[in-house]
Amino acid sequence: MLQLGTRLPPFKLQDPETGKLLDASIIPATSKGVLVAVICNHCPYVVHIRDCFAALATEFTARGIYVMAVSANDAERYPEDSPANMRRDKTGFAFPYLYDEQQQFVKDLAAACTPDFFLFDAQRQLVYRGRFDGSRPHSEIPVTGEDLRAAMAALLNAEPISAEQLPSMGCNIKWREK
Repeated sequence: MLQLGTRLPPFKLQDPETGKLLDASIIPATSKGVLVAVICNHCPYVVHIRDCFAALATEFTARGIYVMAVSANDAERYPEDSPANMRRDKTGFAFPYLYDEQQQFVKDLAAACTPDFFLFDAQRQLVYRGRFDGSRPHSEIPVTGEDLRAAMAALLNAEPISAEQLPSMGCNIKWREK
């Protein structure tokens, strides 16, 4: 897992809406934090939390945390995860969902799976990395986002964020074959 305190890595990621490459300048300087969600379209773990995550993103965006999602899966081998399928008319997401074609940004985050979450404070230093909550597909545990929600609430309330952070569980990132 990426070490707490690590700065938000630089990025140039494709916006499927426009085809343009976007960088950190899309993040308002006044944001109280930045949440980066490494997701994809086809992973059953992402599908399982999708609606709750979208609602949580909307809630915390309104409270000052900038939310963005990134997919880095090999779109040639996994066409469901192609930029054409990441557009808002396909996902319904209200936040930017960007494509990491070079797969470098997700490597810089040390992302291991989808979904994987990285919360940075107002100074763009990592304060949380890990899971959404304890729910998994086909489990009896309800999807609440409690782990990520607690970290985001603590950040906004200037409270300590627990150093005990559990790694995400999900599908491996689909790396391009060299």
